[in-house]
Amino acid sequence: MHEWTVAGALIETDEGILLVRNIRHGGHEDWSTPGGVIDAEDPSIIEGLAREVEEETGLRVSAWSEPLYEVNAYALDLGWHMRCEVYLAVAFEGDLAIDDPDGIVVEAAFVPPHELDERLATGHPWVREPLVEWLLHRWEPGCGRGFHYEVRGTRLGEMRVVRQS
Repeated sequence: MHEWTVAGALIETDEGILLVRNIRHGGHEDWSTPGGVIDAEDPSIIEGLAREVEEETGLRVSAWSEPLYEVNAYALDLGWHMRCEVYLAVAFEGDLAIDDPDGIVVEAAFVPPHELDERLATGHPWVREPLVEWLLHRWEPGCGRGFHYEVRGTRLGEMRVVRQS
């Protein structure tokens, strides 16, 4: 079983929530919050997240909340487990500029709440659903909220994602 840790950033202004547009391998496109895989060289999840956010958006985050929520996605048919911790950026500076060394992030924008559903529609449920729930309920950071998903199937267009209770 291949396992990895990802961190995601919720960055919010009066304009909306910051989303990045990703062009994945094979040409699949989706929007998500900024973030990415935490590398073994990253001293901590927060420092890895800060690195990912700066690479993908140009913004430098100087203060983070405790985790807002954690997402676990298990794809047994594909042999992987992904764990993602999502944090709220409390203080940040800079201008939007993309310099993603992976070449996946191609755009960043603050998206108003009424446009989020449309932008997130092509993404994975484990990205969309927790974000939408947090926007609706605004629970406090550090409350231990978790989301668990089982991914069934082996091909992108045929996969079924089931949220576990």
